[in-house]
Amino acid sequence: MNRTMKRILVWDLPTRVFHWLLAASFLGAFLTAESERYRDIHVVLGYTVLGLVAFRLMWGVIGTRYARFKSFPIAPLRVLAYLKSLFTRSPQHHTGHNPAGSLAIYAILALALLAGATGYAAYNEIGGEWLAELHEGAANAMLGLVVIHIGAVAVSSLIHRENLVASMLNGYKHGRAGEGIQRKHWFVAAAVLIATVGFWAGSAGLLPDGMGMAATAAVSQQKAHGGNG
Repeated sequence: MNRTMKRILVWDLPTRVFHWLLAASFLGAFLTAESERYRDIHVVLGYTVLGLVAFRLMWGVIGTRYARFKSFPIAPLRVLAYLKSLFTRSPQHHTGHNPAGSLAIYAILALALLAGATGYAAYNEIGGEWLAELHEGAANAMLGLVVIHIGAVAVSSLIHRENLVASMLNGYKHGRAGEGIQRKHWFVAAAVLIATVGFWAGSAGLLPDGMGMAATAAVSQQKAHGGNG
């Protein structure tokens, strides 16, 4: 690591909270996608993904330096130059998102919106079967992209000798003095976390009812069969 580099704050707290909440929500939604029993949980997590993406789009405009979209524009030529540099003795180091990571972020946000919108339409029986298939395709594509993203993070961490997973937990990376951000924005992060947990808590009240109704119906059916026997 270059001696002129020091430990600086790069990722604000709202960005980190968004990142891990989105990861958890998407994983939960994906794992419950094929289950009728946990369909309500799948829907709640899908709505959570949409809400989180809506926040990220706003934060990408008004957030801190490295959270703003203008700090990591879509630039295919820069992506190619960055990838080529990884095979040299002087790989490019970016304080914020590197060009390849930037492209992955935009793709993940787009796929999350597509999966959420088509999922809402399918759940409310808007459109035809093709929307349900598009929803499934978007979710599978997003999972594939997430796997690639995780692999790229691991490779980049090794090349730059910098734990990028840890940086998304504590917010710190290596950079030049003066490049770091000054505020963590605890209040905004707390608002996002409270809103998400509050939504889950409010929605959880619906789940026992649905499951309870199913259980009651099953018991009633068993009693009916028992009475007939």
